[in-house]
Amino acid sequence: MVEIDSSLHLARPLGPASVGLQANTTPLTVQIQPQALFSILDHSSRRPPDQHRVIGTLLGTRSDADDSSITIHSSFAVGHTETTDQVEVDMEYQKAMLQLHMRANPKEVLVGWYATSSELNTFSALIQNHYSSQGEGTYPFPAVHLTVESKPGKDVEVRAYISSAVGVTPERAADSAAFVPVPYSINYSEADRSGVESLEGAKEAESRTTGIMTDIESLEKSLEDTLGMLDRVSKYVEGVIEEEEEPSTALGQFLLNTLALAPKVDPSDIEKDFNNHIQDVLTVSYLANMTCYGAVDDGWRRGWQPARRRQEAE
Repeated sequence: MVEIDSSLHLARPLGPASVGLQANTTPLTVQIQPQALFSILDHSSRRPPDQHRVIGTLLGTRSDADDSSITIHSSFAVGHTETTDQVEVDMEYQKAMLQLHMRANPKEVLVGWYATSSELNTFSALIQNHYSSQGEGTYPFPAVHLTVESKPGKDVEVRAYISSAVGVTPERAADSAAFVPVPYSINYSEADRSGVESLEGAKEAESRTTGIMTDIESLEKSLEDTLGMLDRVSKYVEGVIEEEEEPSTALGQFLLNTLALAPKVDPSDIEKDFNNHIQDVLTVSYLANMTCYGAVDDGWRRGWQPARRRQEAE
């Protein structure tokens, strides 16, 4: 018996908006930076016990080429009250905070909003349409709706959506929206790596605190992580050769491309360059210490000689 697909498939839904006022709904990808996600989680942890979810504004940048990629850099909380019958959002506060943030970060723009619940309802559509509106919203670009749900003992669940208004009348379209999932990724730069690793270290500590590693400790940990990854890859390759692991063409191609990027350098040359670098660092450190000690000694003598002359005159 043929199974009937009961799901509703919507491909780029269009609402009854006027011609020229329909926001762009072309496919895009969303990149989330850790500081924005941490700010959302902090807002969620500080919400009142009786509040189901909290919302806020997302700010970021769009790709220069075709606006098909959005990077979320930061976020700020927006107060709201929500009941079963109505929702109230402090839009005046949102406008003031947006203006202040764009003064401090002129390269960032409004890209959407977030909610700390994966639920999508009529109130979500109402808020989404406001953030997508012309003038105060992201029009003509789509507004990104980010849902971040965190429950004790479970992983953080993140989803990203764009939407288009739907409805048989303009009044109905104001509080209706078809949310379309879009791909996202959580990326961090090299400058953010140390902070993310420190937070990861605090996760395992009973006190939920951790110290900042020194440069040597950070280098040691990086080397240990690299050796661990090499060991894991080596075990996988050995398992494929011994027919104990399922081979993957995509993974093999990725490993081949990665190895092709590695420069072919003799180990003795690497050791020689490393020793030369150490000697340069020691020389710079020695000269810096000598300059510092010379300045201190010169200042001490300049201050000591007038004091001695005063004592002799007395």
